[in-house]
Amino acid sequence: MHKTEESGLLLALSGFAILSCGDAVIKTMAGAWSPLAVAALRFTIGAIGLSAILLIKEGVLAFRPRRPWLQAARGLCLAVATLCFFSAIFVMPLAEATALIFVAPIITALLSGPVLKEKVRPATWIASLIAFGGVMLILRPNLAELGLVALLPLGSATAFSLMMLANRAVASDGSALSMQVFVALGAAPVLVLCALAGGISGAPALAVPMPDWTVVARCAVVAVTASTAHWLVYLGTTRAGPATVAPMTYVQLLAAISLGYILFGDTPDLITLAGSLVIIGAGLFLWTSARKPQLAITD
Repeated sequence: MHKTEESGLLLALSGFAILSCGDAVIKTMAGAWSPLAVAALRFTIGAIGLSAILLIKEGVLAFRPRRPWLQAARGLCLAVATLCFFSAIFVMPLAEATALIFVAPIITALLSGPVLKEKVRPATWIASLIAFGGVMLILRPNLAELGLVALLPLGSATAFSLMMLANRAVASDGSALSMQVFVALGAAPVLVLCALAGGISGAPALAVPMPDWTVVARCAVVAVTASTAHWLVYLGTTRAGPATVAPMTYVQLLAAISLGYILFGDTPDLITLAGSLVIIGAGLFLWTSARKPQLAITD
């Protein structure tokens, strides 16, 4: 392995680990403020910060998207994914919510057929069945305890998968930074409207009173760490390649299990851990099956 590839893997590893740290910070706000408001403030801060950087680096013309409706769709998908995931980690153990999110690559592969008209390989169907078994293992106790709320991570994974498909379509429409800005600018207004609707609804859990300064500070920390993490993953991908970096995403689950235990006293049972390993195994199977043709050509 070349030094450039090694540094790429380390950068991506750091980025994915930082994402889990941000998720843990979000979970500390459970009960302190509405999850809808937390998501809205986090993305508003992120959108403002990223927009300022884009303005300095690329100028005003960089804010003119080639396909605004597609960019708006990316923002909507990210908003839905964020709302579902933030709500999930407010009520579920961090490790279990994170584990269920890892079905997103498999959902993306399945949806690439009907959405992008790509051929769905047999390996994708096999990986999907394996991952489904892992999902059932994790959901088993949570559905009984929480009801349909336990399905929120799956809703997040589906919305995130749709965003990934949209990302493929806009990959050549601008710089990586401008793509981050457009998706943040698309998500922030949707999240703000959802937070306001939640406040008007009268539901105690969705009330939006004036937040404590620590809540604002934690939202800012999450905005900064998430943007930093995405940038590190981007740098890692440019150095080592997306296929090499892909398995590094599973460090998020290890970090989530560790942080959940240290900060919140959450200890996943053996069945939940088994389900997590099954989902990871399905993802790695899908990854290795996708790389085989590439390796055969290289040899």
